[in-house]
Amino acid sequence: MLMKKKTSMSLAALGLMGALFLSGCGASESNDGNEGSDSKDTFKVGITQYVTHPSLDAATEGFKKALKDEGLTVEYDEQNANADQSNVQNIATNLAGDGVDLIFANATPSAQAALNATKDIPIVFTSVTDAVGAQLVKSMEEPGGNVTGTIDNHPDAIPNTVKFISENFPDKTIGTVYNAGEQNSVAQVDTIKESIKELGLNELETATVSTSAEVKQAAESLIGKADVIYIITDNTVVSALESVIQVAGDNELPLFVGELDSVERGGFAAYGFNYEDIGYEAGLLAAQILKGEKKPSELPVQYPQNLKLVINKNAAKEMNVELKDEWNEQAEFIE
Repeated sequence: MLMKKKTSMSLAALGLMGALFLSGCGASESNDGNEGSDSKDTFKVGITQYVTHPSLDAATEGFKKALKDEGLTVEYDEQNANADQSNVQNIATNLAGDGVDLIFANATPSAQAALNATKDIPIVFTSVTDAVGAQLVKSMEEPGGNVTGTIDNHPDAIPNTVKFISENFPDKTIGTVYNAGEQNSVAQVDTIKESIKELGLNELETATVSTSAEVKQAAESLIGKADVIYIITDNTVVSALESVIQVAGDNELPLFVGELDSVERGGFAAYGFNYEDIGYEAGLLAAQILKGEKKPSELPVQYPQNLKLVINKNAAKEMNVELKDEWNEQAEFIE
């Protein structure tokens, strides 16, 4: 009888210890700093980002901020592929296998890999230039499937840039460096060519790369062929933008870029928008999905807003570009 009583007490003690242990494991750190949230109120979001550079980083931060502002408690599994295609697919496969509640895919290759990995888990993308051409969605208005997001291609950005070049650098040849393996870059280069043709400018000079290590040499290959360099929102090239800035400065070639972050890094000018904004908009889409208000297929893909021309005065000096008075009414200036 005494042995039975001791056994019962031991089991009770073990049960209490186990409960305390499980309670400790269940505590999590939320995106607003609160701990110990009930697991059913905590969402697990996988983040797959193609490469590290300021624009994509800003988009990821904007995404997180939106979910926090929406009052959601989120546990993030954040992964970066460092522009390695094998990493891109492995990350997507692992996130899908972990059963996250939603995947945030930052840049076209990451979004394509995520869609290849799962047709069930909701996917919200950003920093994608041509969502339809990349076969991520059926249409901008009705995405279909388990995917929606925000794009980084304002329809007026490239035409406005080419027009600005034609008006202020007449009879000059434009050159660009891009990764032909990035579908979003191919689409943008095609748009540049179309704009050049419409304005009757000299044929576009191009140099292609596969890795960021090739960017400087590719930029140097444009010397003597191009009078102006225009770097689009190509992930491979933008991740090594400083090498292009150096070539442009050394050879007094005006460097136009495709995003405002690249102007801050030393590009001469861009018609652009803030990547944090499109990341934030993607976060608002994700919040609707996580709250059960909408399915991805019911949320149209969003365009960037607030396109503006920004000129870097210091870069203009480095590239021997004389600032014109009429630009004061067209552009914002930074130094």
